Amino acid sequence: MEEQLKPHQAERGQKSTLVGIAVNIGLVLVKGTAGWLGNSYALIADAMESATDIVTSIFVWIGLRTAARAPDHNHPYGHGKAEPLAAIVVAFALVGAAILIAVQSIQNIRVPHETPAPFTLAVLAGVVIVKEVLFRRVAQVGHETESSAVKADAWHHRSDAITSLTAFVGISIALIGGPGYESADDWAALLASGFIVYNAYHIFRPSFGEIMDETPEGDWQQELQTLAMTVPEVKGIDKFRVRKTGFEYFVDLHVRVPGNLTVSQGHDIAHAVKAAILDARPAVYDVLVHIEPV
Repeated sequence: MEEQLKPHQAERGQKSTLVGIAVNIGLVLVKGTAGWLGNSYALIADAMESATDIVTSIFVWIGLRTAARAPDHNHPYGHGKAEPLAAIVVAFALVGAAILIAVQSIQNIRVPHETPAPFTLAVLAGVVIVKEVLFRRVAQVGHETESSAVKADAWHHRSDAITSLTAFVGISIALIGGPGYESADDWAALLASGFIVYNAYHIFRPSFGEIMDETPEGDWQQELQTLAMTVPEVKGIDKFRVRKTGFEYFVDLHVRVPGNLTVSQGHDIAHAVKAAILDARPAVYDVLVHIEPV
């Protein structure tokens, strides 16, 4: 069962990523054109953020395809680390986009310019709706597949929605305020860059933890220890470790058994513990059980 899980998860993640790429190509064209014609740097900055979405989504797609590859001689534990690596690339790309937007916003604030055109508000309202819907759909796929790369891709869509929303507010202030408020559009873009950096950290932190074999979120230890204790002759648990690699989890544990058992009996107990965990958690790829006599 667990051998079929990873290809299915990878396929779902890849499909959601390709949909995001297609949507972002259209949004870059719409926002870039509207920003140029409507004299709105916030909208142009928004288009730049969508352009980074395309690039990073390609990295996510590559990472998902690589993570789904079967183990080989050089990678006996599989290629799952490619998945959080792709998420980290997304995080750094977001930071780069935020810096670029912030620098250009500051330059525009210092140089007087015209108030953005009113029609840009309609464009931004549509963009916010599209990106929020896309975020929710991709986030759901990321949650169901437990993919850090897909979750990162989802949060990139959310950061784009936030950028569009701040641009909407900035342009509204510029239009309502009239003369003297023209730079509200640029202040909105500057504020959006801060939100983008926050989202980048939100993506980077769990992905880096996965690279460092950090204990996964959730009550894994208690649940799996309880399962191991249901196996006859298991008297206790000495050590327990869980790490996530791509779409899968690896479990290492030391179980205490009576010291008068034969090697064959200890071997059977280890297999029974492994089977109990694999049956309960299909996402677990392998379980290494060490027998401790008591």
